[in-house]
Amino acid sequence: MNYFIWHGNKVTAHLRILLPCSDPTLERHFKGHRHTVTSVDFSCSMKQIATGSVDSCVMIWNMKPQMRAYRFDGHKEAVTCVQFSPSGHLVASTSRDKTVRLWVPSMKADSTVFRAHTATVRCVNFSCDGQTMVTSSDDKTIKLWTVHRQKFLFSFSQHMNWVRCAKFSPDDGLIVSCSDDKTIKLWDKKTRECIHTFTEHAGFEKTFSSVGAVNGLSFHPGGNFLITASSDSTMKILDLVEGKLLYTLHGHQGAVTCVAFSRAGDYFSSGGSDEQVLVWKSNFDECIESSNDVKSQCKSAESSQSRPTVSILEQRLTLTEDKLKECLENQMEIGLHLQNRDEGRRWPNQHC
Repeated sequence: MNYFIWHGNKVTAHLRILLPCSDPTLERHFKGHRHTVTSVDFSCSMKQIATGSVDSCVMIWNMKPQMRAYRFDGHKEAVTCVQFSPSGHLVASTSRDKTVRLWVPSMKADSTVFRAHTATVRCVNFSCDGQTMVTSSDDKTIKLWTVHRQKFLFSFSQHMNWVRCAKFSPDDGLIVSCSDDKTIKLWDKKTRECIHTFTEHAGFEKTFSSVGAVNGLSFHPGGNFLITASSDSTMKILDLVEGKLLYTLHGHQGAVTCVAFSRAGDYFSSGGSDEQVLVWKSNFDECIESSNDVKSQCKSAESSQSRPTVSILEQRLTLTEDKLKECLENQMEIGLHLQNRDEGRRWPNQHC
């Protein structure tokens, strides 16, 4: 959908976003893990789903019903995170055994072990080009690795507590991390510096509340939506542009421990302490509008008693100028930093 900010008869800003057009629906159901499912990820081809579990196994599920699942044994303790490489030819996993493993998602179950962390490894994420991995750990560090040379590169170590998650930006230039020290840090991969620290998670105090801890999250590829997994057995879909809670979803019979959008964003999958893996159709649709005739072509999402969902809790509101201004200011700050860095490399003998 396209949003326009008006001053009199002039359009001063234009923002294109995605809107949910109908409620998510359950599509597939897999069962095979022997303990709580901790992580889930889609392959880029949508032909496979990888999951990790407290049972110390990585499993590869094939979306075609007639194809068998693969069980990978190698970790000595619980698997905390799994992720497919961008090509889908590799799967990375992390574990409480302090290791990172790279698997080939086939019957052979070949793997390579990476060792550098000194405590539980919580998260792994591939760069968009598939050449680098970033991991986060209870040893309070974030580490970068080369995939093909299979070597440790360097660490970030300014967090004061366990680092729950670390992920690359879409252009691979930045890394974002979140920690139990209640901060979110933005890192420059090339200069190895922390360029910004967010000390508060603001924006959802009134609209986002959870009885249990938030165990995982995933961004929609469009960048406007975030889905969270909680110990209160719910998943919540948030609109990051408007700062609104859109859905509260029920389906698991215990804590929801992990969640992930597919690469296209048309599906998401969740895992829980009930040992179930659920695959959902997100039903987010892109609404195209004419710049001369701004009319929404989306249907209003309606609650359904037959689906494991809860209806929209709040009506969507249009984007305010203040929020747009704040977004633009944050983008300018990060862009200025990157511009200065690039100019410093281009003119090494000059100082800004």
